[in-house]
Amino acid sequence: MNDFYYTYVLLSQKDNKFYTGYTSDLKRRFEEHNKGLVASTKNRRPLVLVYFEACLNQQDATHREKYLKSFHGKMFIRNRLKSYLTG
Repeated sequence: MNDFYYTYVLLSQKDNKFYTGYTSDLKRRFEEHNKGLVASTKNRRPLVLVYFEACLNQQDATHREKYLKSFHGKMFIRNRLKSYLTG
């Protein structure tokens, strides 16, 4: 079986904003974010993994990441996580 690529969304508990990315190793990448090893999220910790999708190849994951970063993608995430975000 092929390895998966993951598109993921993190929520910063510091500024309450999302960070979207993709990786082939979700656990390792999440740990890197929370240890401050990723420049773009270093000052936004702690972070919570709030959403992820598995893709069959890197191209699909990068396209999905690009969509989730768009206006419509952000609306999709907010709708998907509505009950989580409102408590």
